[in-house]
Amino acid sequence: MAFGSAESGPRRAMTDINVTPLVDVMLVLLIIFMVTAPLIQSGVKVDLPRASAQQMEHQEEKLVLTITRDRRLFLGNTEIPPADLEKKLSSNARIQKEKELYLHADRSLPYGQVVEIMAVARRAGVESLGMITEPDRELRRP
Repeated sequence: MAFGSAESGPRRAMTDINVTPLVDVMLVLLIIFMVTAPLIQSGVKVDLPRASAQQMEHQEEKLVLTITRDRRLFLGNTEIPPADLEKKLSSNARIQKEKELYLHADRSLPYGQVVEIMAVARRAGVESLGMITEPDRELRRP
């Protein structure tokens, strides 16, 4: 049966939309996104440059939590048992008001130990946690 033949009657305009090309294009785009998505999610290894920052000017004393090499904790100048850290931080009026704490950890501490202390501080209500570092000796100006 041919279009516009005598059997089908007078010639009519075709009102149906052919979606086959649309489906083909969509499937090709889907395959492209499926292939490229894992490449976008995986990171690229980058050797970051070394730099030193200028020392920040402080108008007021900030509350500092210090972790020593032998894993002793000091809030300001007061030693705190590790088991009491969360209770001491959450009961500290200055932390509850400013919600800010600076962490001064020894370089030799395992990363996991420092992260655990950061998690305890977060649970105690600290919203802003600063890290105190030593300036790079090679880049220091006389």
